[in-house]
Amino acid sequence: MGSIFITSIVIIVLVFIAGTYNKLIKLLNKAKQSKQGIDIYLKQRFDLIPNLVECVKAYAKHEKETLEKVTELRKDYDKDQSLKQGEIVNNELNKIIALAESYPELKASENYLNLQKNLTKMESQLQAARRIYNSDVTRYNTAIQTIPSNIIAGLFGFKEKELFEIEDSQKNNIDINI
Repeated sequence: MGSIFITSIVIIVLVFIAGTYNKLIKLLNKAKQSKQGIDIYLKQRFDLIPNLVECVKAYAKHEKETLEKVTELRKDYDKDQSLKQGEIVNNELNKIIALAESYPELKASENYLNLQKNLTKMESQLQAARRIYNSDVTRYNTAIQTIPSNIIAGLFGFKEKELFEIEDSQKNNIDINI
């Protein structure tokens, strides 16, 4: 009778460990998938950069350095598709958009207006993807920090993930490693 009881307890504990482990893996994979969503939208947005650069170049010949810098940063992003690198390109892209404000003829250009509309749409999709990512990371972090799953997380080396925050002048390094 005692060995059946002990065997039952061991089985229950093993089932609990396996269930909790699987839950944590699912949450981690969901966060990874959400990060990929951000990367996809960044890539789509950055694919618009050559068109934007060409459109602005015609009006802002003396801003060549800024335009070339954005093109180079986009190439760098293709090599290192980190969220940090994506935000650097985004910041420079925003400078180009601000630059266009100085050129009324450019702002009236149909091509520019279409690109601006597409960029606005991409930014909206990026914001949604960031919210989803942060929600998924919060769920994952909560699971690895709360009892009893924190015990299993500690045993199997699950680590807390950082939320995605927009880089500003005070924050110069975003590092999300999933």
